[in-house]
Amino acid sequence: MRVIAGLYKGHSLKTLAGLDVRPTSDRLRETLFNILAPKIANTRFLDICAGSGAVAIEALSRGASFALLIEVSKQATKVIQDNITHCKIPSNYIQITTSDALSSLKKLEKNNALFDIVYFDPPYKSSIYLPVLQYLGEVTFLSDTSIVIVEHHSKFILPEIIGQLNCYRRLKQGETELSFYEVTKYSVN
Repeated sequence: MRVIAGLYKGHSLKTLAGLDVRPTSDRLRETLFNILAPKIANTRFLDICAGSGAVAIEALSRGASFALLIEVSKQATKVIQDNITHCKIPSNYIQITTSDALSSLKKLEKNNALFDIVYFDPPYKSSIYLPVLQYLGEVTFLSDTSIVIVEHHSKFILPEIIGQLNCYRRLKQGETELSFYEVTKYSVN
């Protein structure tokens, strides 16, 4: 696995071995960032279930101004830190939180954080897909222009609307699908 384009292009990235680990492929990351290209510059990027950190590192490489990575596994966090060090990413551009997704999101909500792009990629058999999406559908740290991208198995169909999130695009590549959600803030008259 490697960084595909941008400032850190060509840097190889470590990943964890094991049956539960499914890093986002170079091909899928390239497709994802071709879609995000007009939107990525100077964004605050949130990577939930970050794994090796490859997606967030790619975002920084292509112009994101800051990335927060949430990962529950201490072994994965070590791999992420090794990848950050290898790419020589300055510490003020990237932060890792070793905690479960929902606890981390609740802390972000309390701290009034703001993110432009959220990438959520838990293990395919994980039970946290819907609870995390439901929480993201209610948070205030997403603006009217924020997007949430969920990587999941193509046979697992996610809802079209979850709170303030509205699915506007689905992209299938092999057995993997990306569901893109935009934020729809409803006003009460």
